[in-house]
Amino acid sequence: QVQLVESGGGLVEAGGSLRLSCTASGRALSEYNVAWFRQVPGKEREFVAVLYRHIADTYYAESVKGRFTISRDSARTTVYLQMNNLKPEDTAIYSCAADSGGESPRNYRYWGQGTQVTVSS
Repeated sequence: QVQLVESGGGLVEAGGSLRLSCTASGRALSEYNVAWFRQVPGKEREFVAVLYRHIADTYYAESVKGRFTISRDSARTTVYLQMNNLKPEDTAIYSCAADSGGESPRNYRYWGQGTQVTVSS
């Protein structure tokens, strides 16, 4: 079983950038497809991006395409979410998840605790 820990959240002005990290322990992150989701209190969890382990293919939600980039380090222990040109509507708790892949949270058994991203206008 893999344990996930996110870091890198914080407060940033609109137009700014943040890089989130998702670090695994217990099992290698390279064994899983890894995604980022976000959630605003009172709303459903929203898919942001996914990285497929075998071919390193990536997919993004339309709302973040061209601004966010998901990637992994060469050791395959950490997955990143580089977020550029942030907007106030990007404010949410961001969580990484690992398992089967795809856009549905139901496809993922393993979740981190989340990290808060707040974008001020």
